[in-house]
Amino acid sequence: MTTLTLPPIPTLIVCILVLFVGIYINQRIKLLGSSNIPPSVTGGVLFSVLTATLYFIGGVQLLFDMQIRDFLLLVFFSTIGLAAKLSSLASGGRALARLVAVAAVFLLLQDIVGVVLATVLGVHPGYGLMAGSISLAGGHGTAIAWGAEAEAAGLRDAGAIGITFATFGLVAGGIIGAPIAKWLIEKNQLSPALVDAKEQHDIEIEVAEIDQKPWGLSAILGVILLLALCVQLGELANQLLSKRNILLPGFLTAMFAGIVLTNAADHLKLPVSHGVIAKFGEISLSLFLGMSLMSLQLWSLVNSFTPIILALLLQTLVMTLFAIYVVFKVMGRDYDAAVISAGFAGLGLGATPVAIANMDSTTHRYGPSPKAFLIVPLVGAFFIDILNAVTIKLCLGLMGSW
Repeated sequence: MTTLTLPPIPTLIVCILVLFVGIYINQRIKLLGSSNIPPSVTGGVLFSVLTATLYFIGGVQLLFDMQIRDFLLLVFFSTIGLAAKLSSLASGGRALARLVAVAAVFLLLQDIVGVVLATVLGVHPGYGLMAGSISLAGGHGTAIAWGAEAEAAGLRDAGAIGITFATFGLVAGGIIGAPIAKWLIEKNQLSPALVDAKEQHDIEIEVAEIDQKPWGLSAILGVILLLALCVQLGELANQLLSKRNILLPGFLTAMFAGIVLTNAADHLKLPVSHGVIAKFGEISLSLFLGMSLMSLQLWSLVNSFTPIILALLLQTLVMTLFAIYVVFKVMGRDYDAAVISAGFAGLGLGATPVAIANMDSTTHRYGPSPKAFLIVPLVGAFFIDILNAVTIKLCLGLMGSW
């Protein structure tokens, strides 16, 4: 077996080519385009299939250096924070509380489904937790952490199985999110609503300014400065918090830094080019997700392929029904609720970036949803990890540990 590792810059080059392929395929296959499947998902999954073929037939394992991807994640969430004007998002408080409650219910449901399926298949119910919120809502980091605990307790290959589910969940969450929103929006004839006439006026002025000077040097340099400040301030915040044994994801502190900076600029009447910020966000997200998906190691899934596919299909069906009949209704049955449902689908099966990609794809076609872009990242970055830890502990207690 020959292993080839691409350095950061070649990895970036390959990712850009993968995105071009995804864009081309989405344009040629109407089903993908009309379902709002992100090009990063289309191209990334196709590329991972090709690398798996190279692994099995050519005996070559292709690996990637992901330094740039990790930085792009910080940049993207900085753009989310910079777009969050609290003056127009004050109504998000109750919506955030409702979404947290909905997430708590879903995590428990996801684990129940996993444990029941494991029992039916005649395997230890602990594997059901690995096929539930540990790997799907929790993602790769949670799967690795709990997988080590499970293996120490005697569950063979629990870590590898968890990573497998997290990987497949990442793809599934990116595939179903935008189509869910499309179906809800078109079935209920929904459209984005402005908060008030003043915001309508502000947006019209902003759009006019963007149309006149879309990529002025001053605007671009100003946004780059803000993004750099967000990343640096987020890192400093993490250093201070870690000394008090408070650990938060780097992208969360970068987003909070963006929220502080954009609202300070708004208060001081300083100009901020939100059109340029949005474009930086779109690019960084596409590259991040493309790198994540094109680096999937599908060859690690062969031994457990059939039960994993069965469990994933069942969990995907549960997620789809829950998003349509629970999330959408609880969140208000409006346009924002539809966008949040798409984000929740990515969050419940994949990760926060997948949730954002689903919402970004939806809003790019149907219109903005600032409320969704504020509360979904907050739930995904902070609340869901706490809820997931409590849910896992509860399930383990009912099971009598691993």
